[in-house]
Amino acid sequence: MTTEHGGHAAPANATEYIQHHLSHLRNADNTINLDTFWVSALLGLLFLGVFYMAARRATPGVPGKLQNFVEWVMELVNDTVNSAFHAKSNVIAPLAITIFVWVWLMNAMDFLPVDLLPKVLQFFGVYKLRVVPTADVNHTFGMSFSVLICIIAFSIKAKGIGGWTKELFTAPFHAHGFMAIVLAPVNFVFQLIELLAKPISLALRLFGNMYAGELIFILIALLPWWAQWLLGGPWAIFHILIVTLQAFVFMALTVVYLSLAVEKH
Repeated sequence: MTTEHGGHAAPANATEYIQHHLSHLRNADNTINLDTFWVSALLGLLFLGVFYMAARRATPGVPGKLQNFVEWVMELVNDTVNSAFHAKSNVIAPLAITIFVWVWLMNAMDFLPVDLLPKVLQFFGVYKLRVVPTADVNHTFGMSFSVLICIIAFSIKAKGIGGWTKELFTAPFHAHGFMAIVLAPVNFVFQLIELLAKPISLALRLFGNMYAGELIFILIALLPWWAQWLLGGPWAIFHILIVTLQAFVFMALTVVYLSLAVEKH
């Protein structure tokens, strides 16, 4: 059973409530998750704005709270990059900072009350909204596909197109002469599996953790108000660790994969 709300059916039971909160706001052709796109885009702009403001206000004297925070983030990411990436690159550190902060911001949308933004947007005629972009597998695969492109680009830049192509058919089973020809297809299959496994694992790990967290918050929202505070508080505190850890893991694995891409086998 459903009730009418502004011309749209409002959820009337637990099943419909869960289905409603797991439904995306999509375009007319039902091909693009507009909520994922706009929330991630706005959070990306927020990241750029805050870091640009911190850079403009940076002083050599006593730093402010914003400068301290930005410097702490940059030191954390820089230490990770220095420990995992030993080649020279002007791209790797900015890329790692962007990934870590942007993914953290998208994950952190899970801390907002489940019904807050959907109810606000109902006044503007929007009746579906998922506010956690990383709980959308399309978005996590989009990011991991970008990492795959970076892996290939870094490999070609470090080894040349010829060296990278040669590696595809000679590693991991290095051989000479006739055996090199025999093992070439096998090597290529193993290289392809290894190459594709990296973005798939990145995407599914982030998506799985954030989707599960989002679902638990939705289930907690179905409980009486006193139980929501009793269970929601501890879960939110624990979820801070998950949100931060998943952002760090996505960033760290990206750095490791790019480091492996530039190494000669």
